Amino acid sequence: MKVGDFAKYLPTSTVGKVTEVRESGGRVWFRLDYTGLYYDQTFLVPADESEYSPISYKDRDKKFEGRMQAIEDAAKTARDVDISEFTPSGGG
Repeated sequence: MKVGDFAKYLPTSTVGKVTEVRESGGRVWFRLDYTGLYYDQTFLVPADESEYSPISYKDRDKKFEGRMQAIEDAAKTARDVDISEFTPSGGG
């Protein structure tokens, strides 16, 4: 594989376009554009372009911000619940 090729990381089936190739410590590492991470060559296989769905970092940031807001909203709702009206039942 070389820069510009499509590759699939086998453990997670992540598919990306190779943007950089590095060699370190006797291993070859490929950087995939989809995650921006480096992957050990032994866990990558060539992928077909049809398996690749590009996503920009800007879009990924928007999704992350939306998820974080949902988590914050759920936490706020949990804090705002008034449990004084609930009484335990059973046992005792």
